[in-house]
Amino acid sequence: MKIAVTKEALLEGLQRIQNVVSNRATLPVLTNALLETTDTGLQLTTTDLEVGIRCTIPAKVQKPGSTTLPARRLAAIVRELPSSEITIEVDGENIATIRCGASFFKIYGLPKTEFPEFPIAGEQTAITLKQSELKDGLRKTSYAISSDETRYVLNGILFSLADNKMTLVATDGRRLALFDTDVEFPKSHERDFILPTKAVTELQRLLGEEGEVTISTSENFAFFELSGTFLSSKLVEGNYPNYRQVVPGEAKERIALERDAFLNCVRRVSLLSSDKTSSVRLNFTRDNLDITANTPEVGEAKESLTIKYRGKDLSIAFNPEFLMDPFRNLANEEVYLELIDEMSPGVLKINTPFLYVIMPMRVSV
Repeated sequence: MKIAVTKEALLEGLQRIQNVVSNRATLPVLTNALLETTDTGLQLTTTDLEVGIRCTIPAKVQKPGSTTLPARRLAAIVRELPSSEITIEVDGENIATIRCGASFFKIYGLPKTEFPEFPIAGEQTAITLKQSELKDGLRKTSYAISSDETRYVLNGILFSLADNKMTLVATDGRRLALFDTDVEFPKSHERDFILPTKAVTELQRLLGEEGEVTISTSENFAFFELSGTFLSSKLVEGNYPNYRQVVPGEAKERIALERDAFLNCVRRVSLLSSDKTSSVRLNFTRDNLDITANTPEVGEAKESLTIKYRGKDLSIAFNPEFLMDPFRNLANEEVYLELIDEMSPGVLKINTPFLYVIMPMRVSV
């Protein structure tokens, strides 16, 4: 195998695929990237057996072939090379020689035969939408994914495809984020699947504001094709909880909050909330909101906001991090908080299909 490639193209390709690689892989070949020549250039692939990424970059193929080389080490070398053409030549023992200007490196690789097979997508299930829509949906929901490994079915985002709508749901049992977007697809493509956290993170990194993304599935895998890059992921096994029953009934109060002002107030007040029973209290009175935190032996904090509120006096406490998360990830200037009473979940909404349910905290006044 022998190729010539620009530093920019090779580095961009390696940066797209290298995050999947673990330095503590159970199999040595899983720390490597698979390099294969194609008719159009060089194909790069990495996998940890759960998530895999593949992309193709332009290259001059002087001799076709394949090998696997240490992904992070190769990326580190390429990053430091001068900005000129790089030549990579691999012999029959999978020893790669890298030349760029006066620079010379020799890296020991492993044969392609040791690298796992990349799963194949099911074309019959493909749906297509804008990358920006999926990126927006993941940003609005992914922070609510559970990190509790004993509840593995919550360690990812639910993709629910039904009635020409894609619904994304994430919950950790104490809060829930839900996003809807319209997507046209035949009835036969309807299904639910749970994409694990690592794949969600990689997908968010790959998605851009332009172009489209194609989503397809097989029995145990989901596949995402975008901008010349292909991501595959094993799915989380199990049935996702009935998230619809978590959403409270009709609210008694709907309060408009200025996103930046509210977020800044909660962030400042939360500096004096306790790590053990972390909470901030929202006290609603006529046209006013007091946000308070009171921690024995630490101190107290209070911020006031002028709001439009004509309901009865109401006081409710929330975990400040859970309360701030959606405000950090929404772009809307105005966010609506819907409340029933002090003991019922609060619901955050905007003027597009999104909602966020947050459980109140039972703390003494």
